Amino acid sequence: MTSSTSNQSQASFATTRWSMITQIFRPGERAPSDALGELCLRYRYPVYAYVRHCGHAAPIALDITLSFLHHLLQHFKEQGQPPMKEHFRRYLLARLHAYLAADWRGMRDEVVDERDASVEDLETRYLRDSAHAESPEQVFQRGFALEVLTRSFKRLHAEARQTGHADMYEALAPFLAHDPAPGQYDEVARQLHTRPLTIVVALKRLRQRLHELSSEELADTVSSAEEFAAEQQALFAVLQGTD
Repeated sequence: MTSSTSNQSQASFATTRWSMITQIFRPGERAPSDALGELCLRYRYPVYAYVRHCGHAAPIALDITLSFLHHLLQHFKEQGQPPMKEHFRRYLLARLHAYLAADWRGMRDEVVDERDASVEDLETRYLRDSAHAESPEQVFQRGFALEVLTRSFKRLHAEARQTGHADMYEALAPFLAHDPAPGQYDEVARQLHTRPLTIVVALKRLRQRLHELSSEELADTVSSAEEFAAEQQALFAVLQGTD
């Protein structure tokens, strides 16, 4: 990689949310606590899954999750210093470990009623995703990876609706991760009143766009191209069950 290419690559990560948090800000830029808040809300599911797998009942796990996120933001604001330079995934898990090791019961009572997250939705996801996990940390890692994919799928679906291609997306969504079986291209083409070749091209474009969106979601949790590549590999290993 040339110096010019390397500089361009690093520059592309300069405005990710995690970069905004770990860098020193100039006057007029967004507060790093705002960026941290957005990331925390985005990835509260893996926190909930971890706490839930520790043996807490669903309503208690939700209370602990919301209390932890509230405590994390308050700690960051009061400390006035950026977190250590590491992946957001590792930072979040390290802070969660520290929170649960402390007197979290007292801190839990301090949080205001912020239960905008549906415990039923979080619990449904937890029961579906954690069937084969052996430890809370494995549940957290898998939950983090799945959250990247879930947000990417939601954004892809929203784009399809906005461009008038919702029917195409819904018909092809089952094949974004797996190739259609013999004859299924023809079946979908008949369903959508189009040619099989059109379905082949549309699926290829949807997969490419899903890859782009997943990259954008993951990039927001790192601050360099090198960290991004490492996180891609780590989360792929988690999803493949080889972590």
